[in-house]
Amino acid sequence: MITPTATLLVSCPDRPGLVAKIANFIYANGGNIIHADQHTDFTTGLFLNRIEWQLEGFNLPREVISTAFAAIAKPIEANWQLHFSDSIPRIAIWVTKQNHCLLDLLWRQKAQELPAQIPLIISNHPNLKYIAEQFDIDFHHIPITKETKSEQEAKQLELLKQYQIDLVVLAKYMQILSADFVTKFPNIINIHHSFLPAFAGANPYQRAYERGVKVIGATAHYVTKDLDEGPIIEQEVTHVSHRDTVGDLIRKGKDLERLVLSRAVRLHLQNRVLVYGNRTVVFS
Repeated sequence: MITPTATLLVSCPDRPGLVAKIANFIYANGGNIIHADQHTDFTTGLFLNRIEWQLEGFNLPREVISTAFAAIAKPIEANWQLHFSDSIPRIAIWVTKQNHCLLDLLWRQKAQELPAQIPLIISNHPNLKYIAEQFDIDFHHIPITKETKSEQEAKQLELLKQYQIDLVVLAKYMQILSADFVTKFPNIINIHHSFLPAFAGANPYQRAYERGVKVIGATAHYVTKDLDEGPIIEQEVTHVSHRDTVGDLIRKGKDLERLVLSRAVRLHLQNRVLVYGNRTVVFS
């Protein structure tokens, strides 16, 4: 039987003794550390740390851990997050007409590869409602036009609140979210069908074909107000040749998109991604 764990993600200015200080907080309260990893970014002078420990035998009730660690975090000027492994996140998947990433995420969740609930699918087209019905998931069709964007995003935000959503996954949702929306709900992962920063924006496979590239890729990143420029979580590439058509590039690219998006979502759910500035550290 797997016992619940707690995970701290910490970033702060680098200084001597930080590993010992954070680990000692857990040790002094009877905790058994099962994973620990850290990185120092010498460009920014930041220390970044992930530490996970078993809650069984830990002397502090989970409701007071945050208060207790805050006393450690304040003097070291730390930004930090506390997560519990038995707290199951709720995901909303947003789609347009393509189904490959949606189906992949749903099957992985059913196979218990993704520790999350998926109670909601939102789309700007009705085409994929049948998939939501097959998986017994609520589907909301919210069409978007330039004139109705603000009004429809307000409906989307209300749905996220109603369903108590923790994370939005854009699984080939072919709409640009407004800066206001991202400010109000910043926990969003997107899959982009190219190896960013190359071929950002629309029609990357056509442009990659015209350029004669020898590899194509896919990139999963957090969404920010700047299009396709958010912190990168995961990337992958595959080789292509002069014999490949645009259709071949799209087929190979879809395989990459499934893989990269599912990896990124899993890493996020496992609390292995720490964002700082416009970069990430992804702890193994």
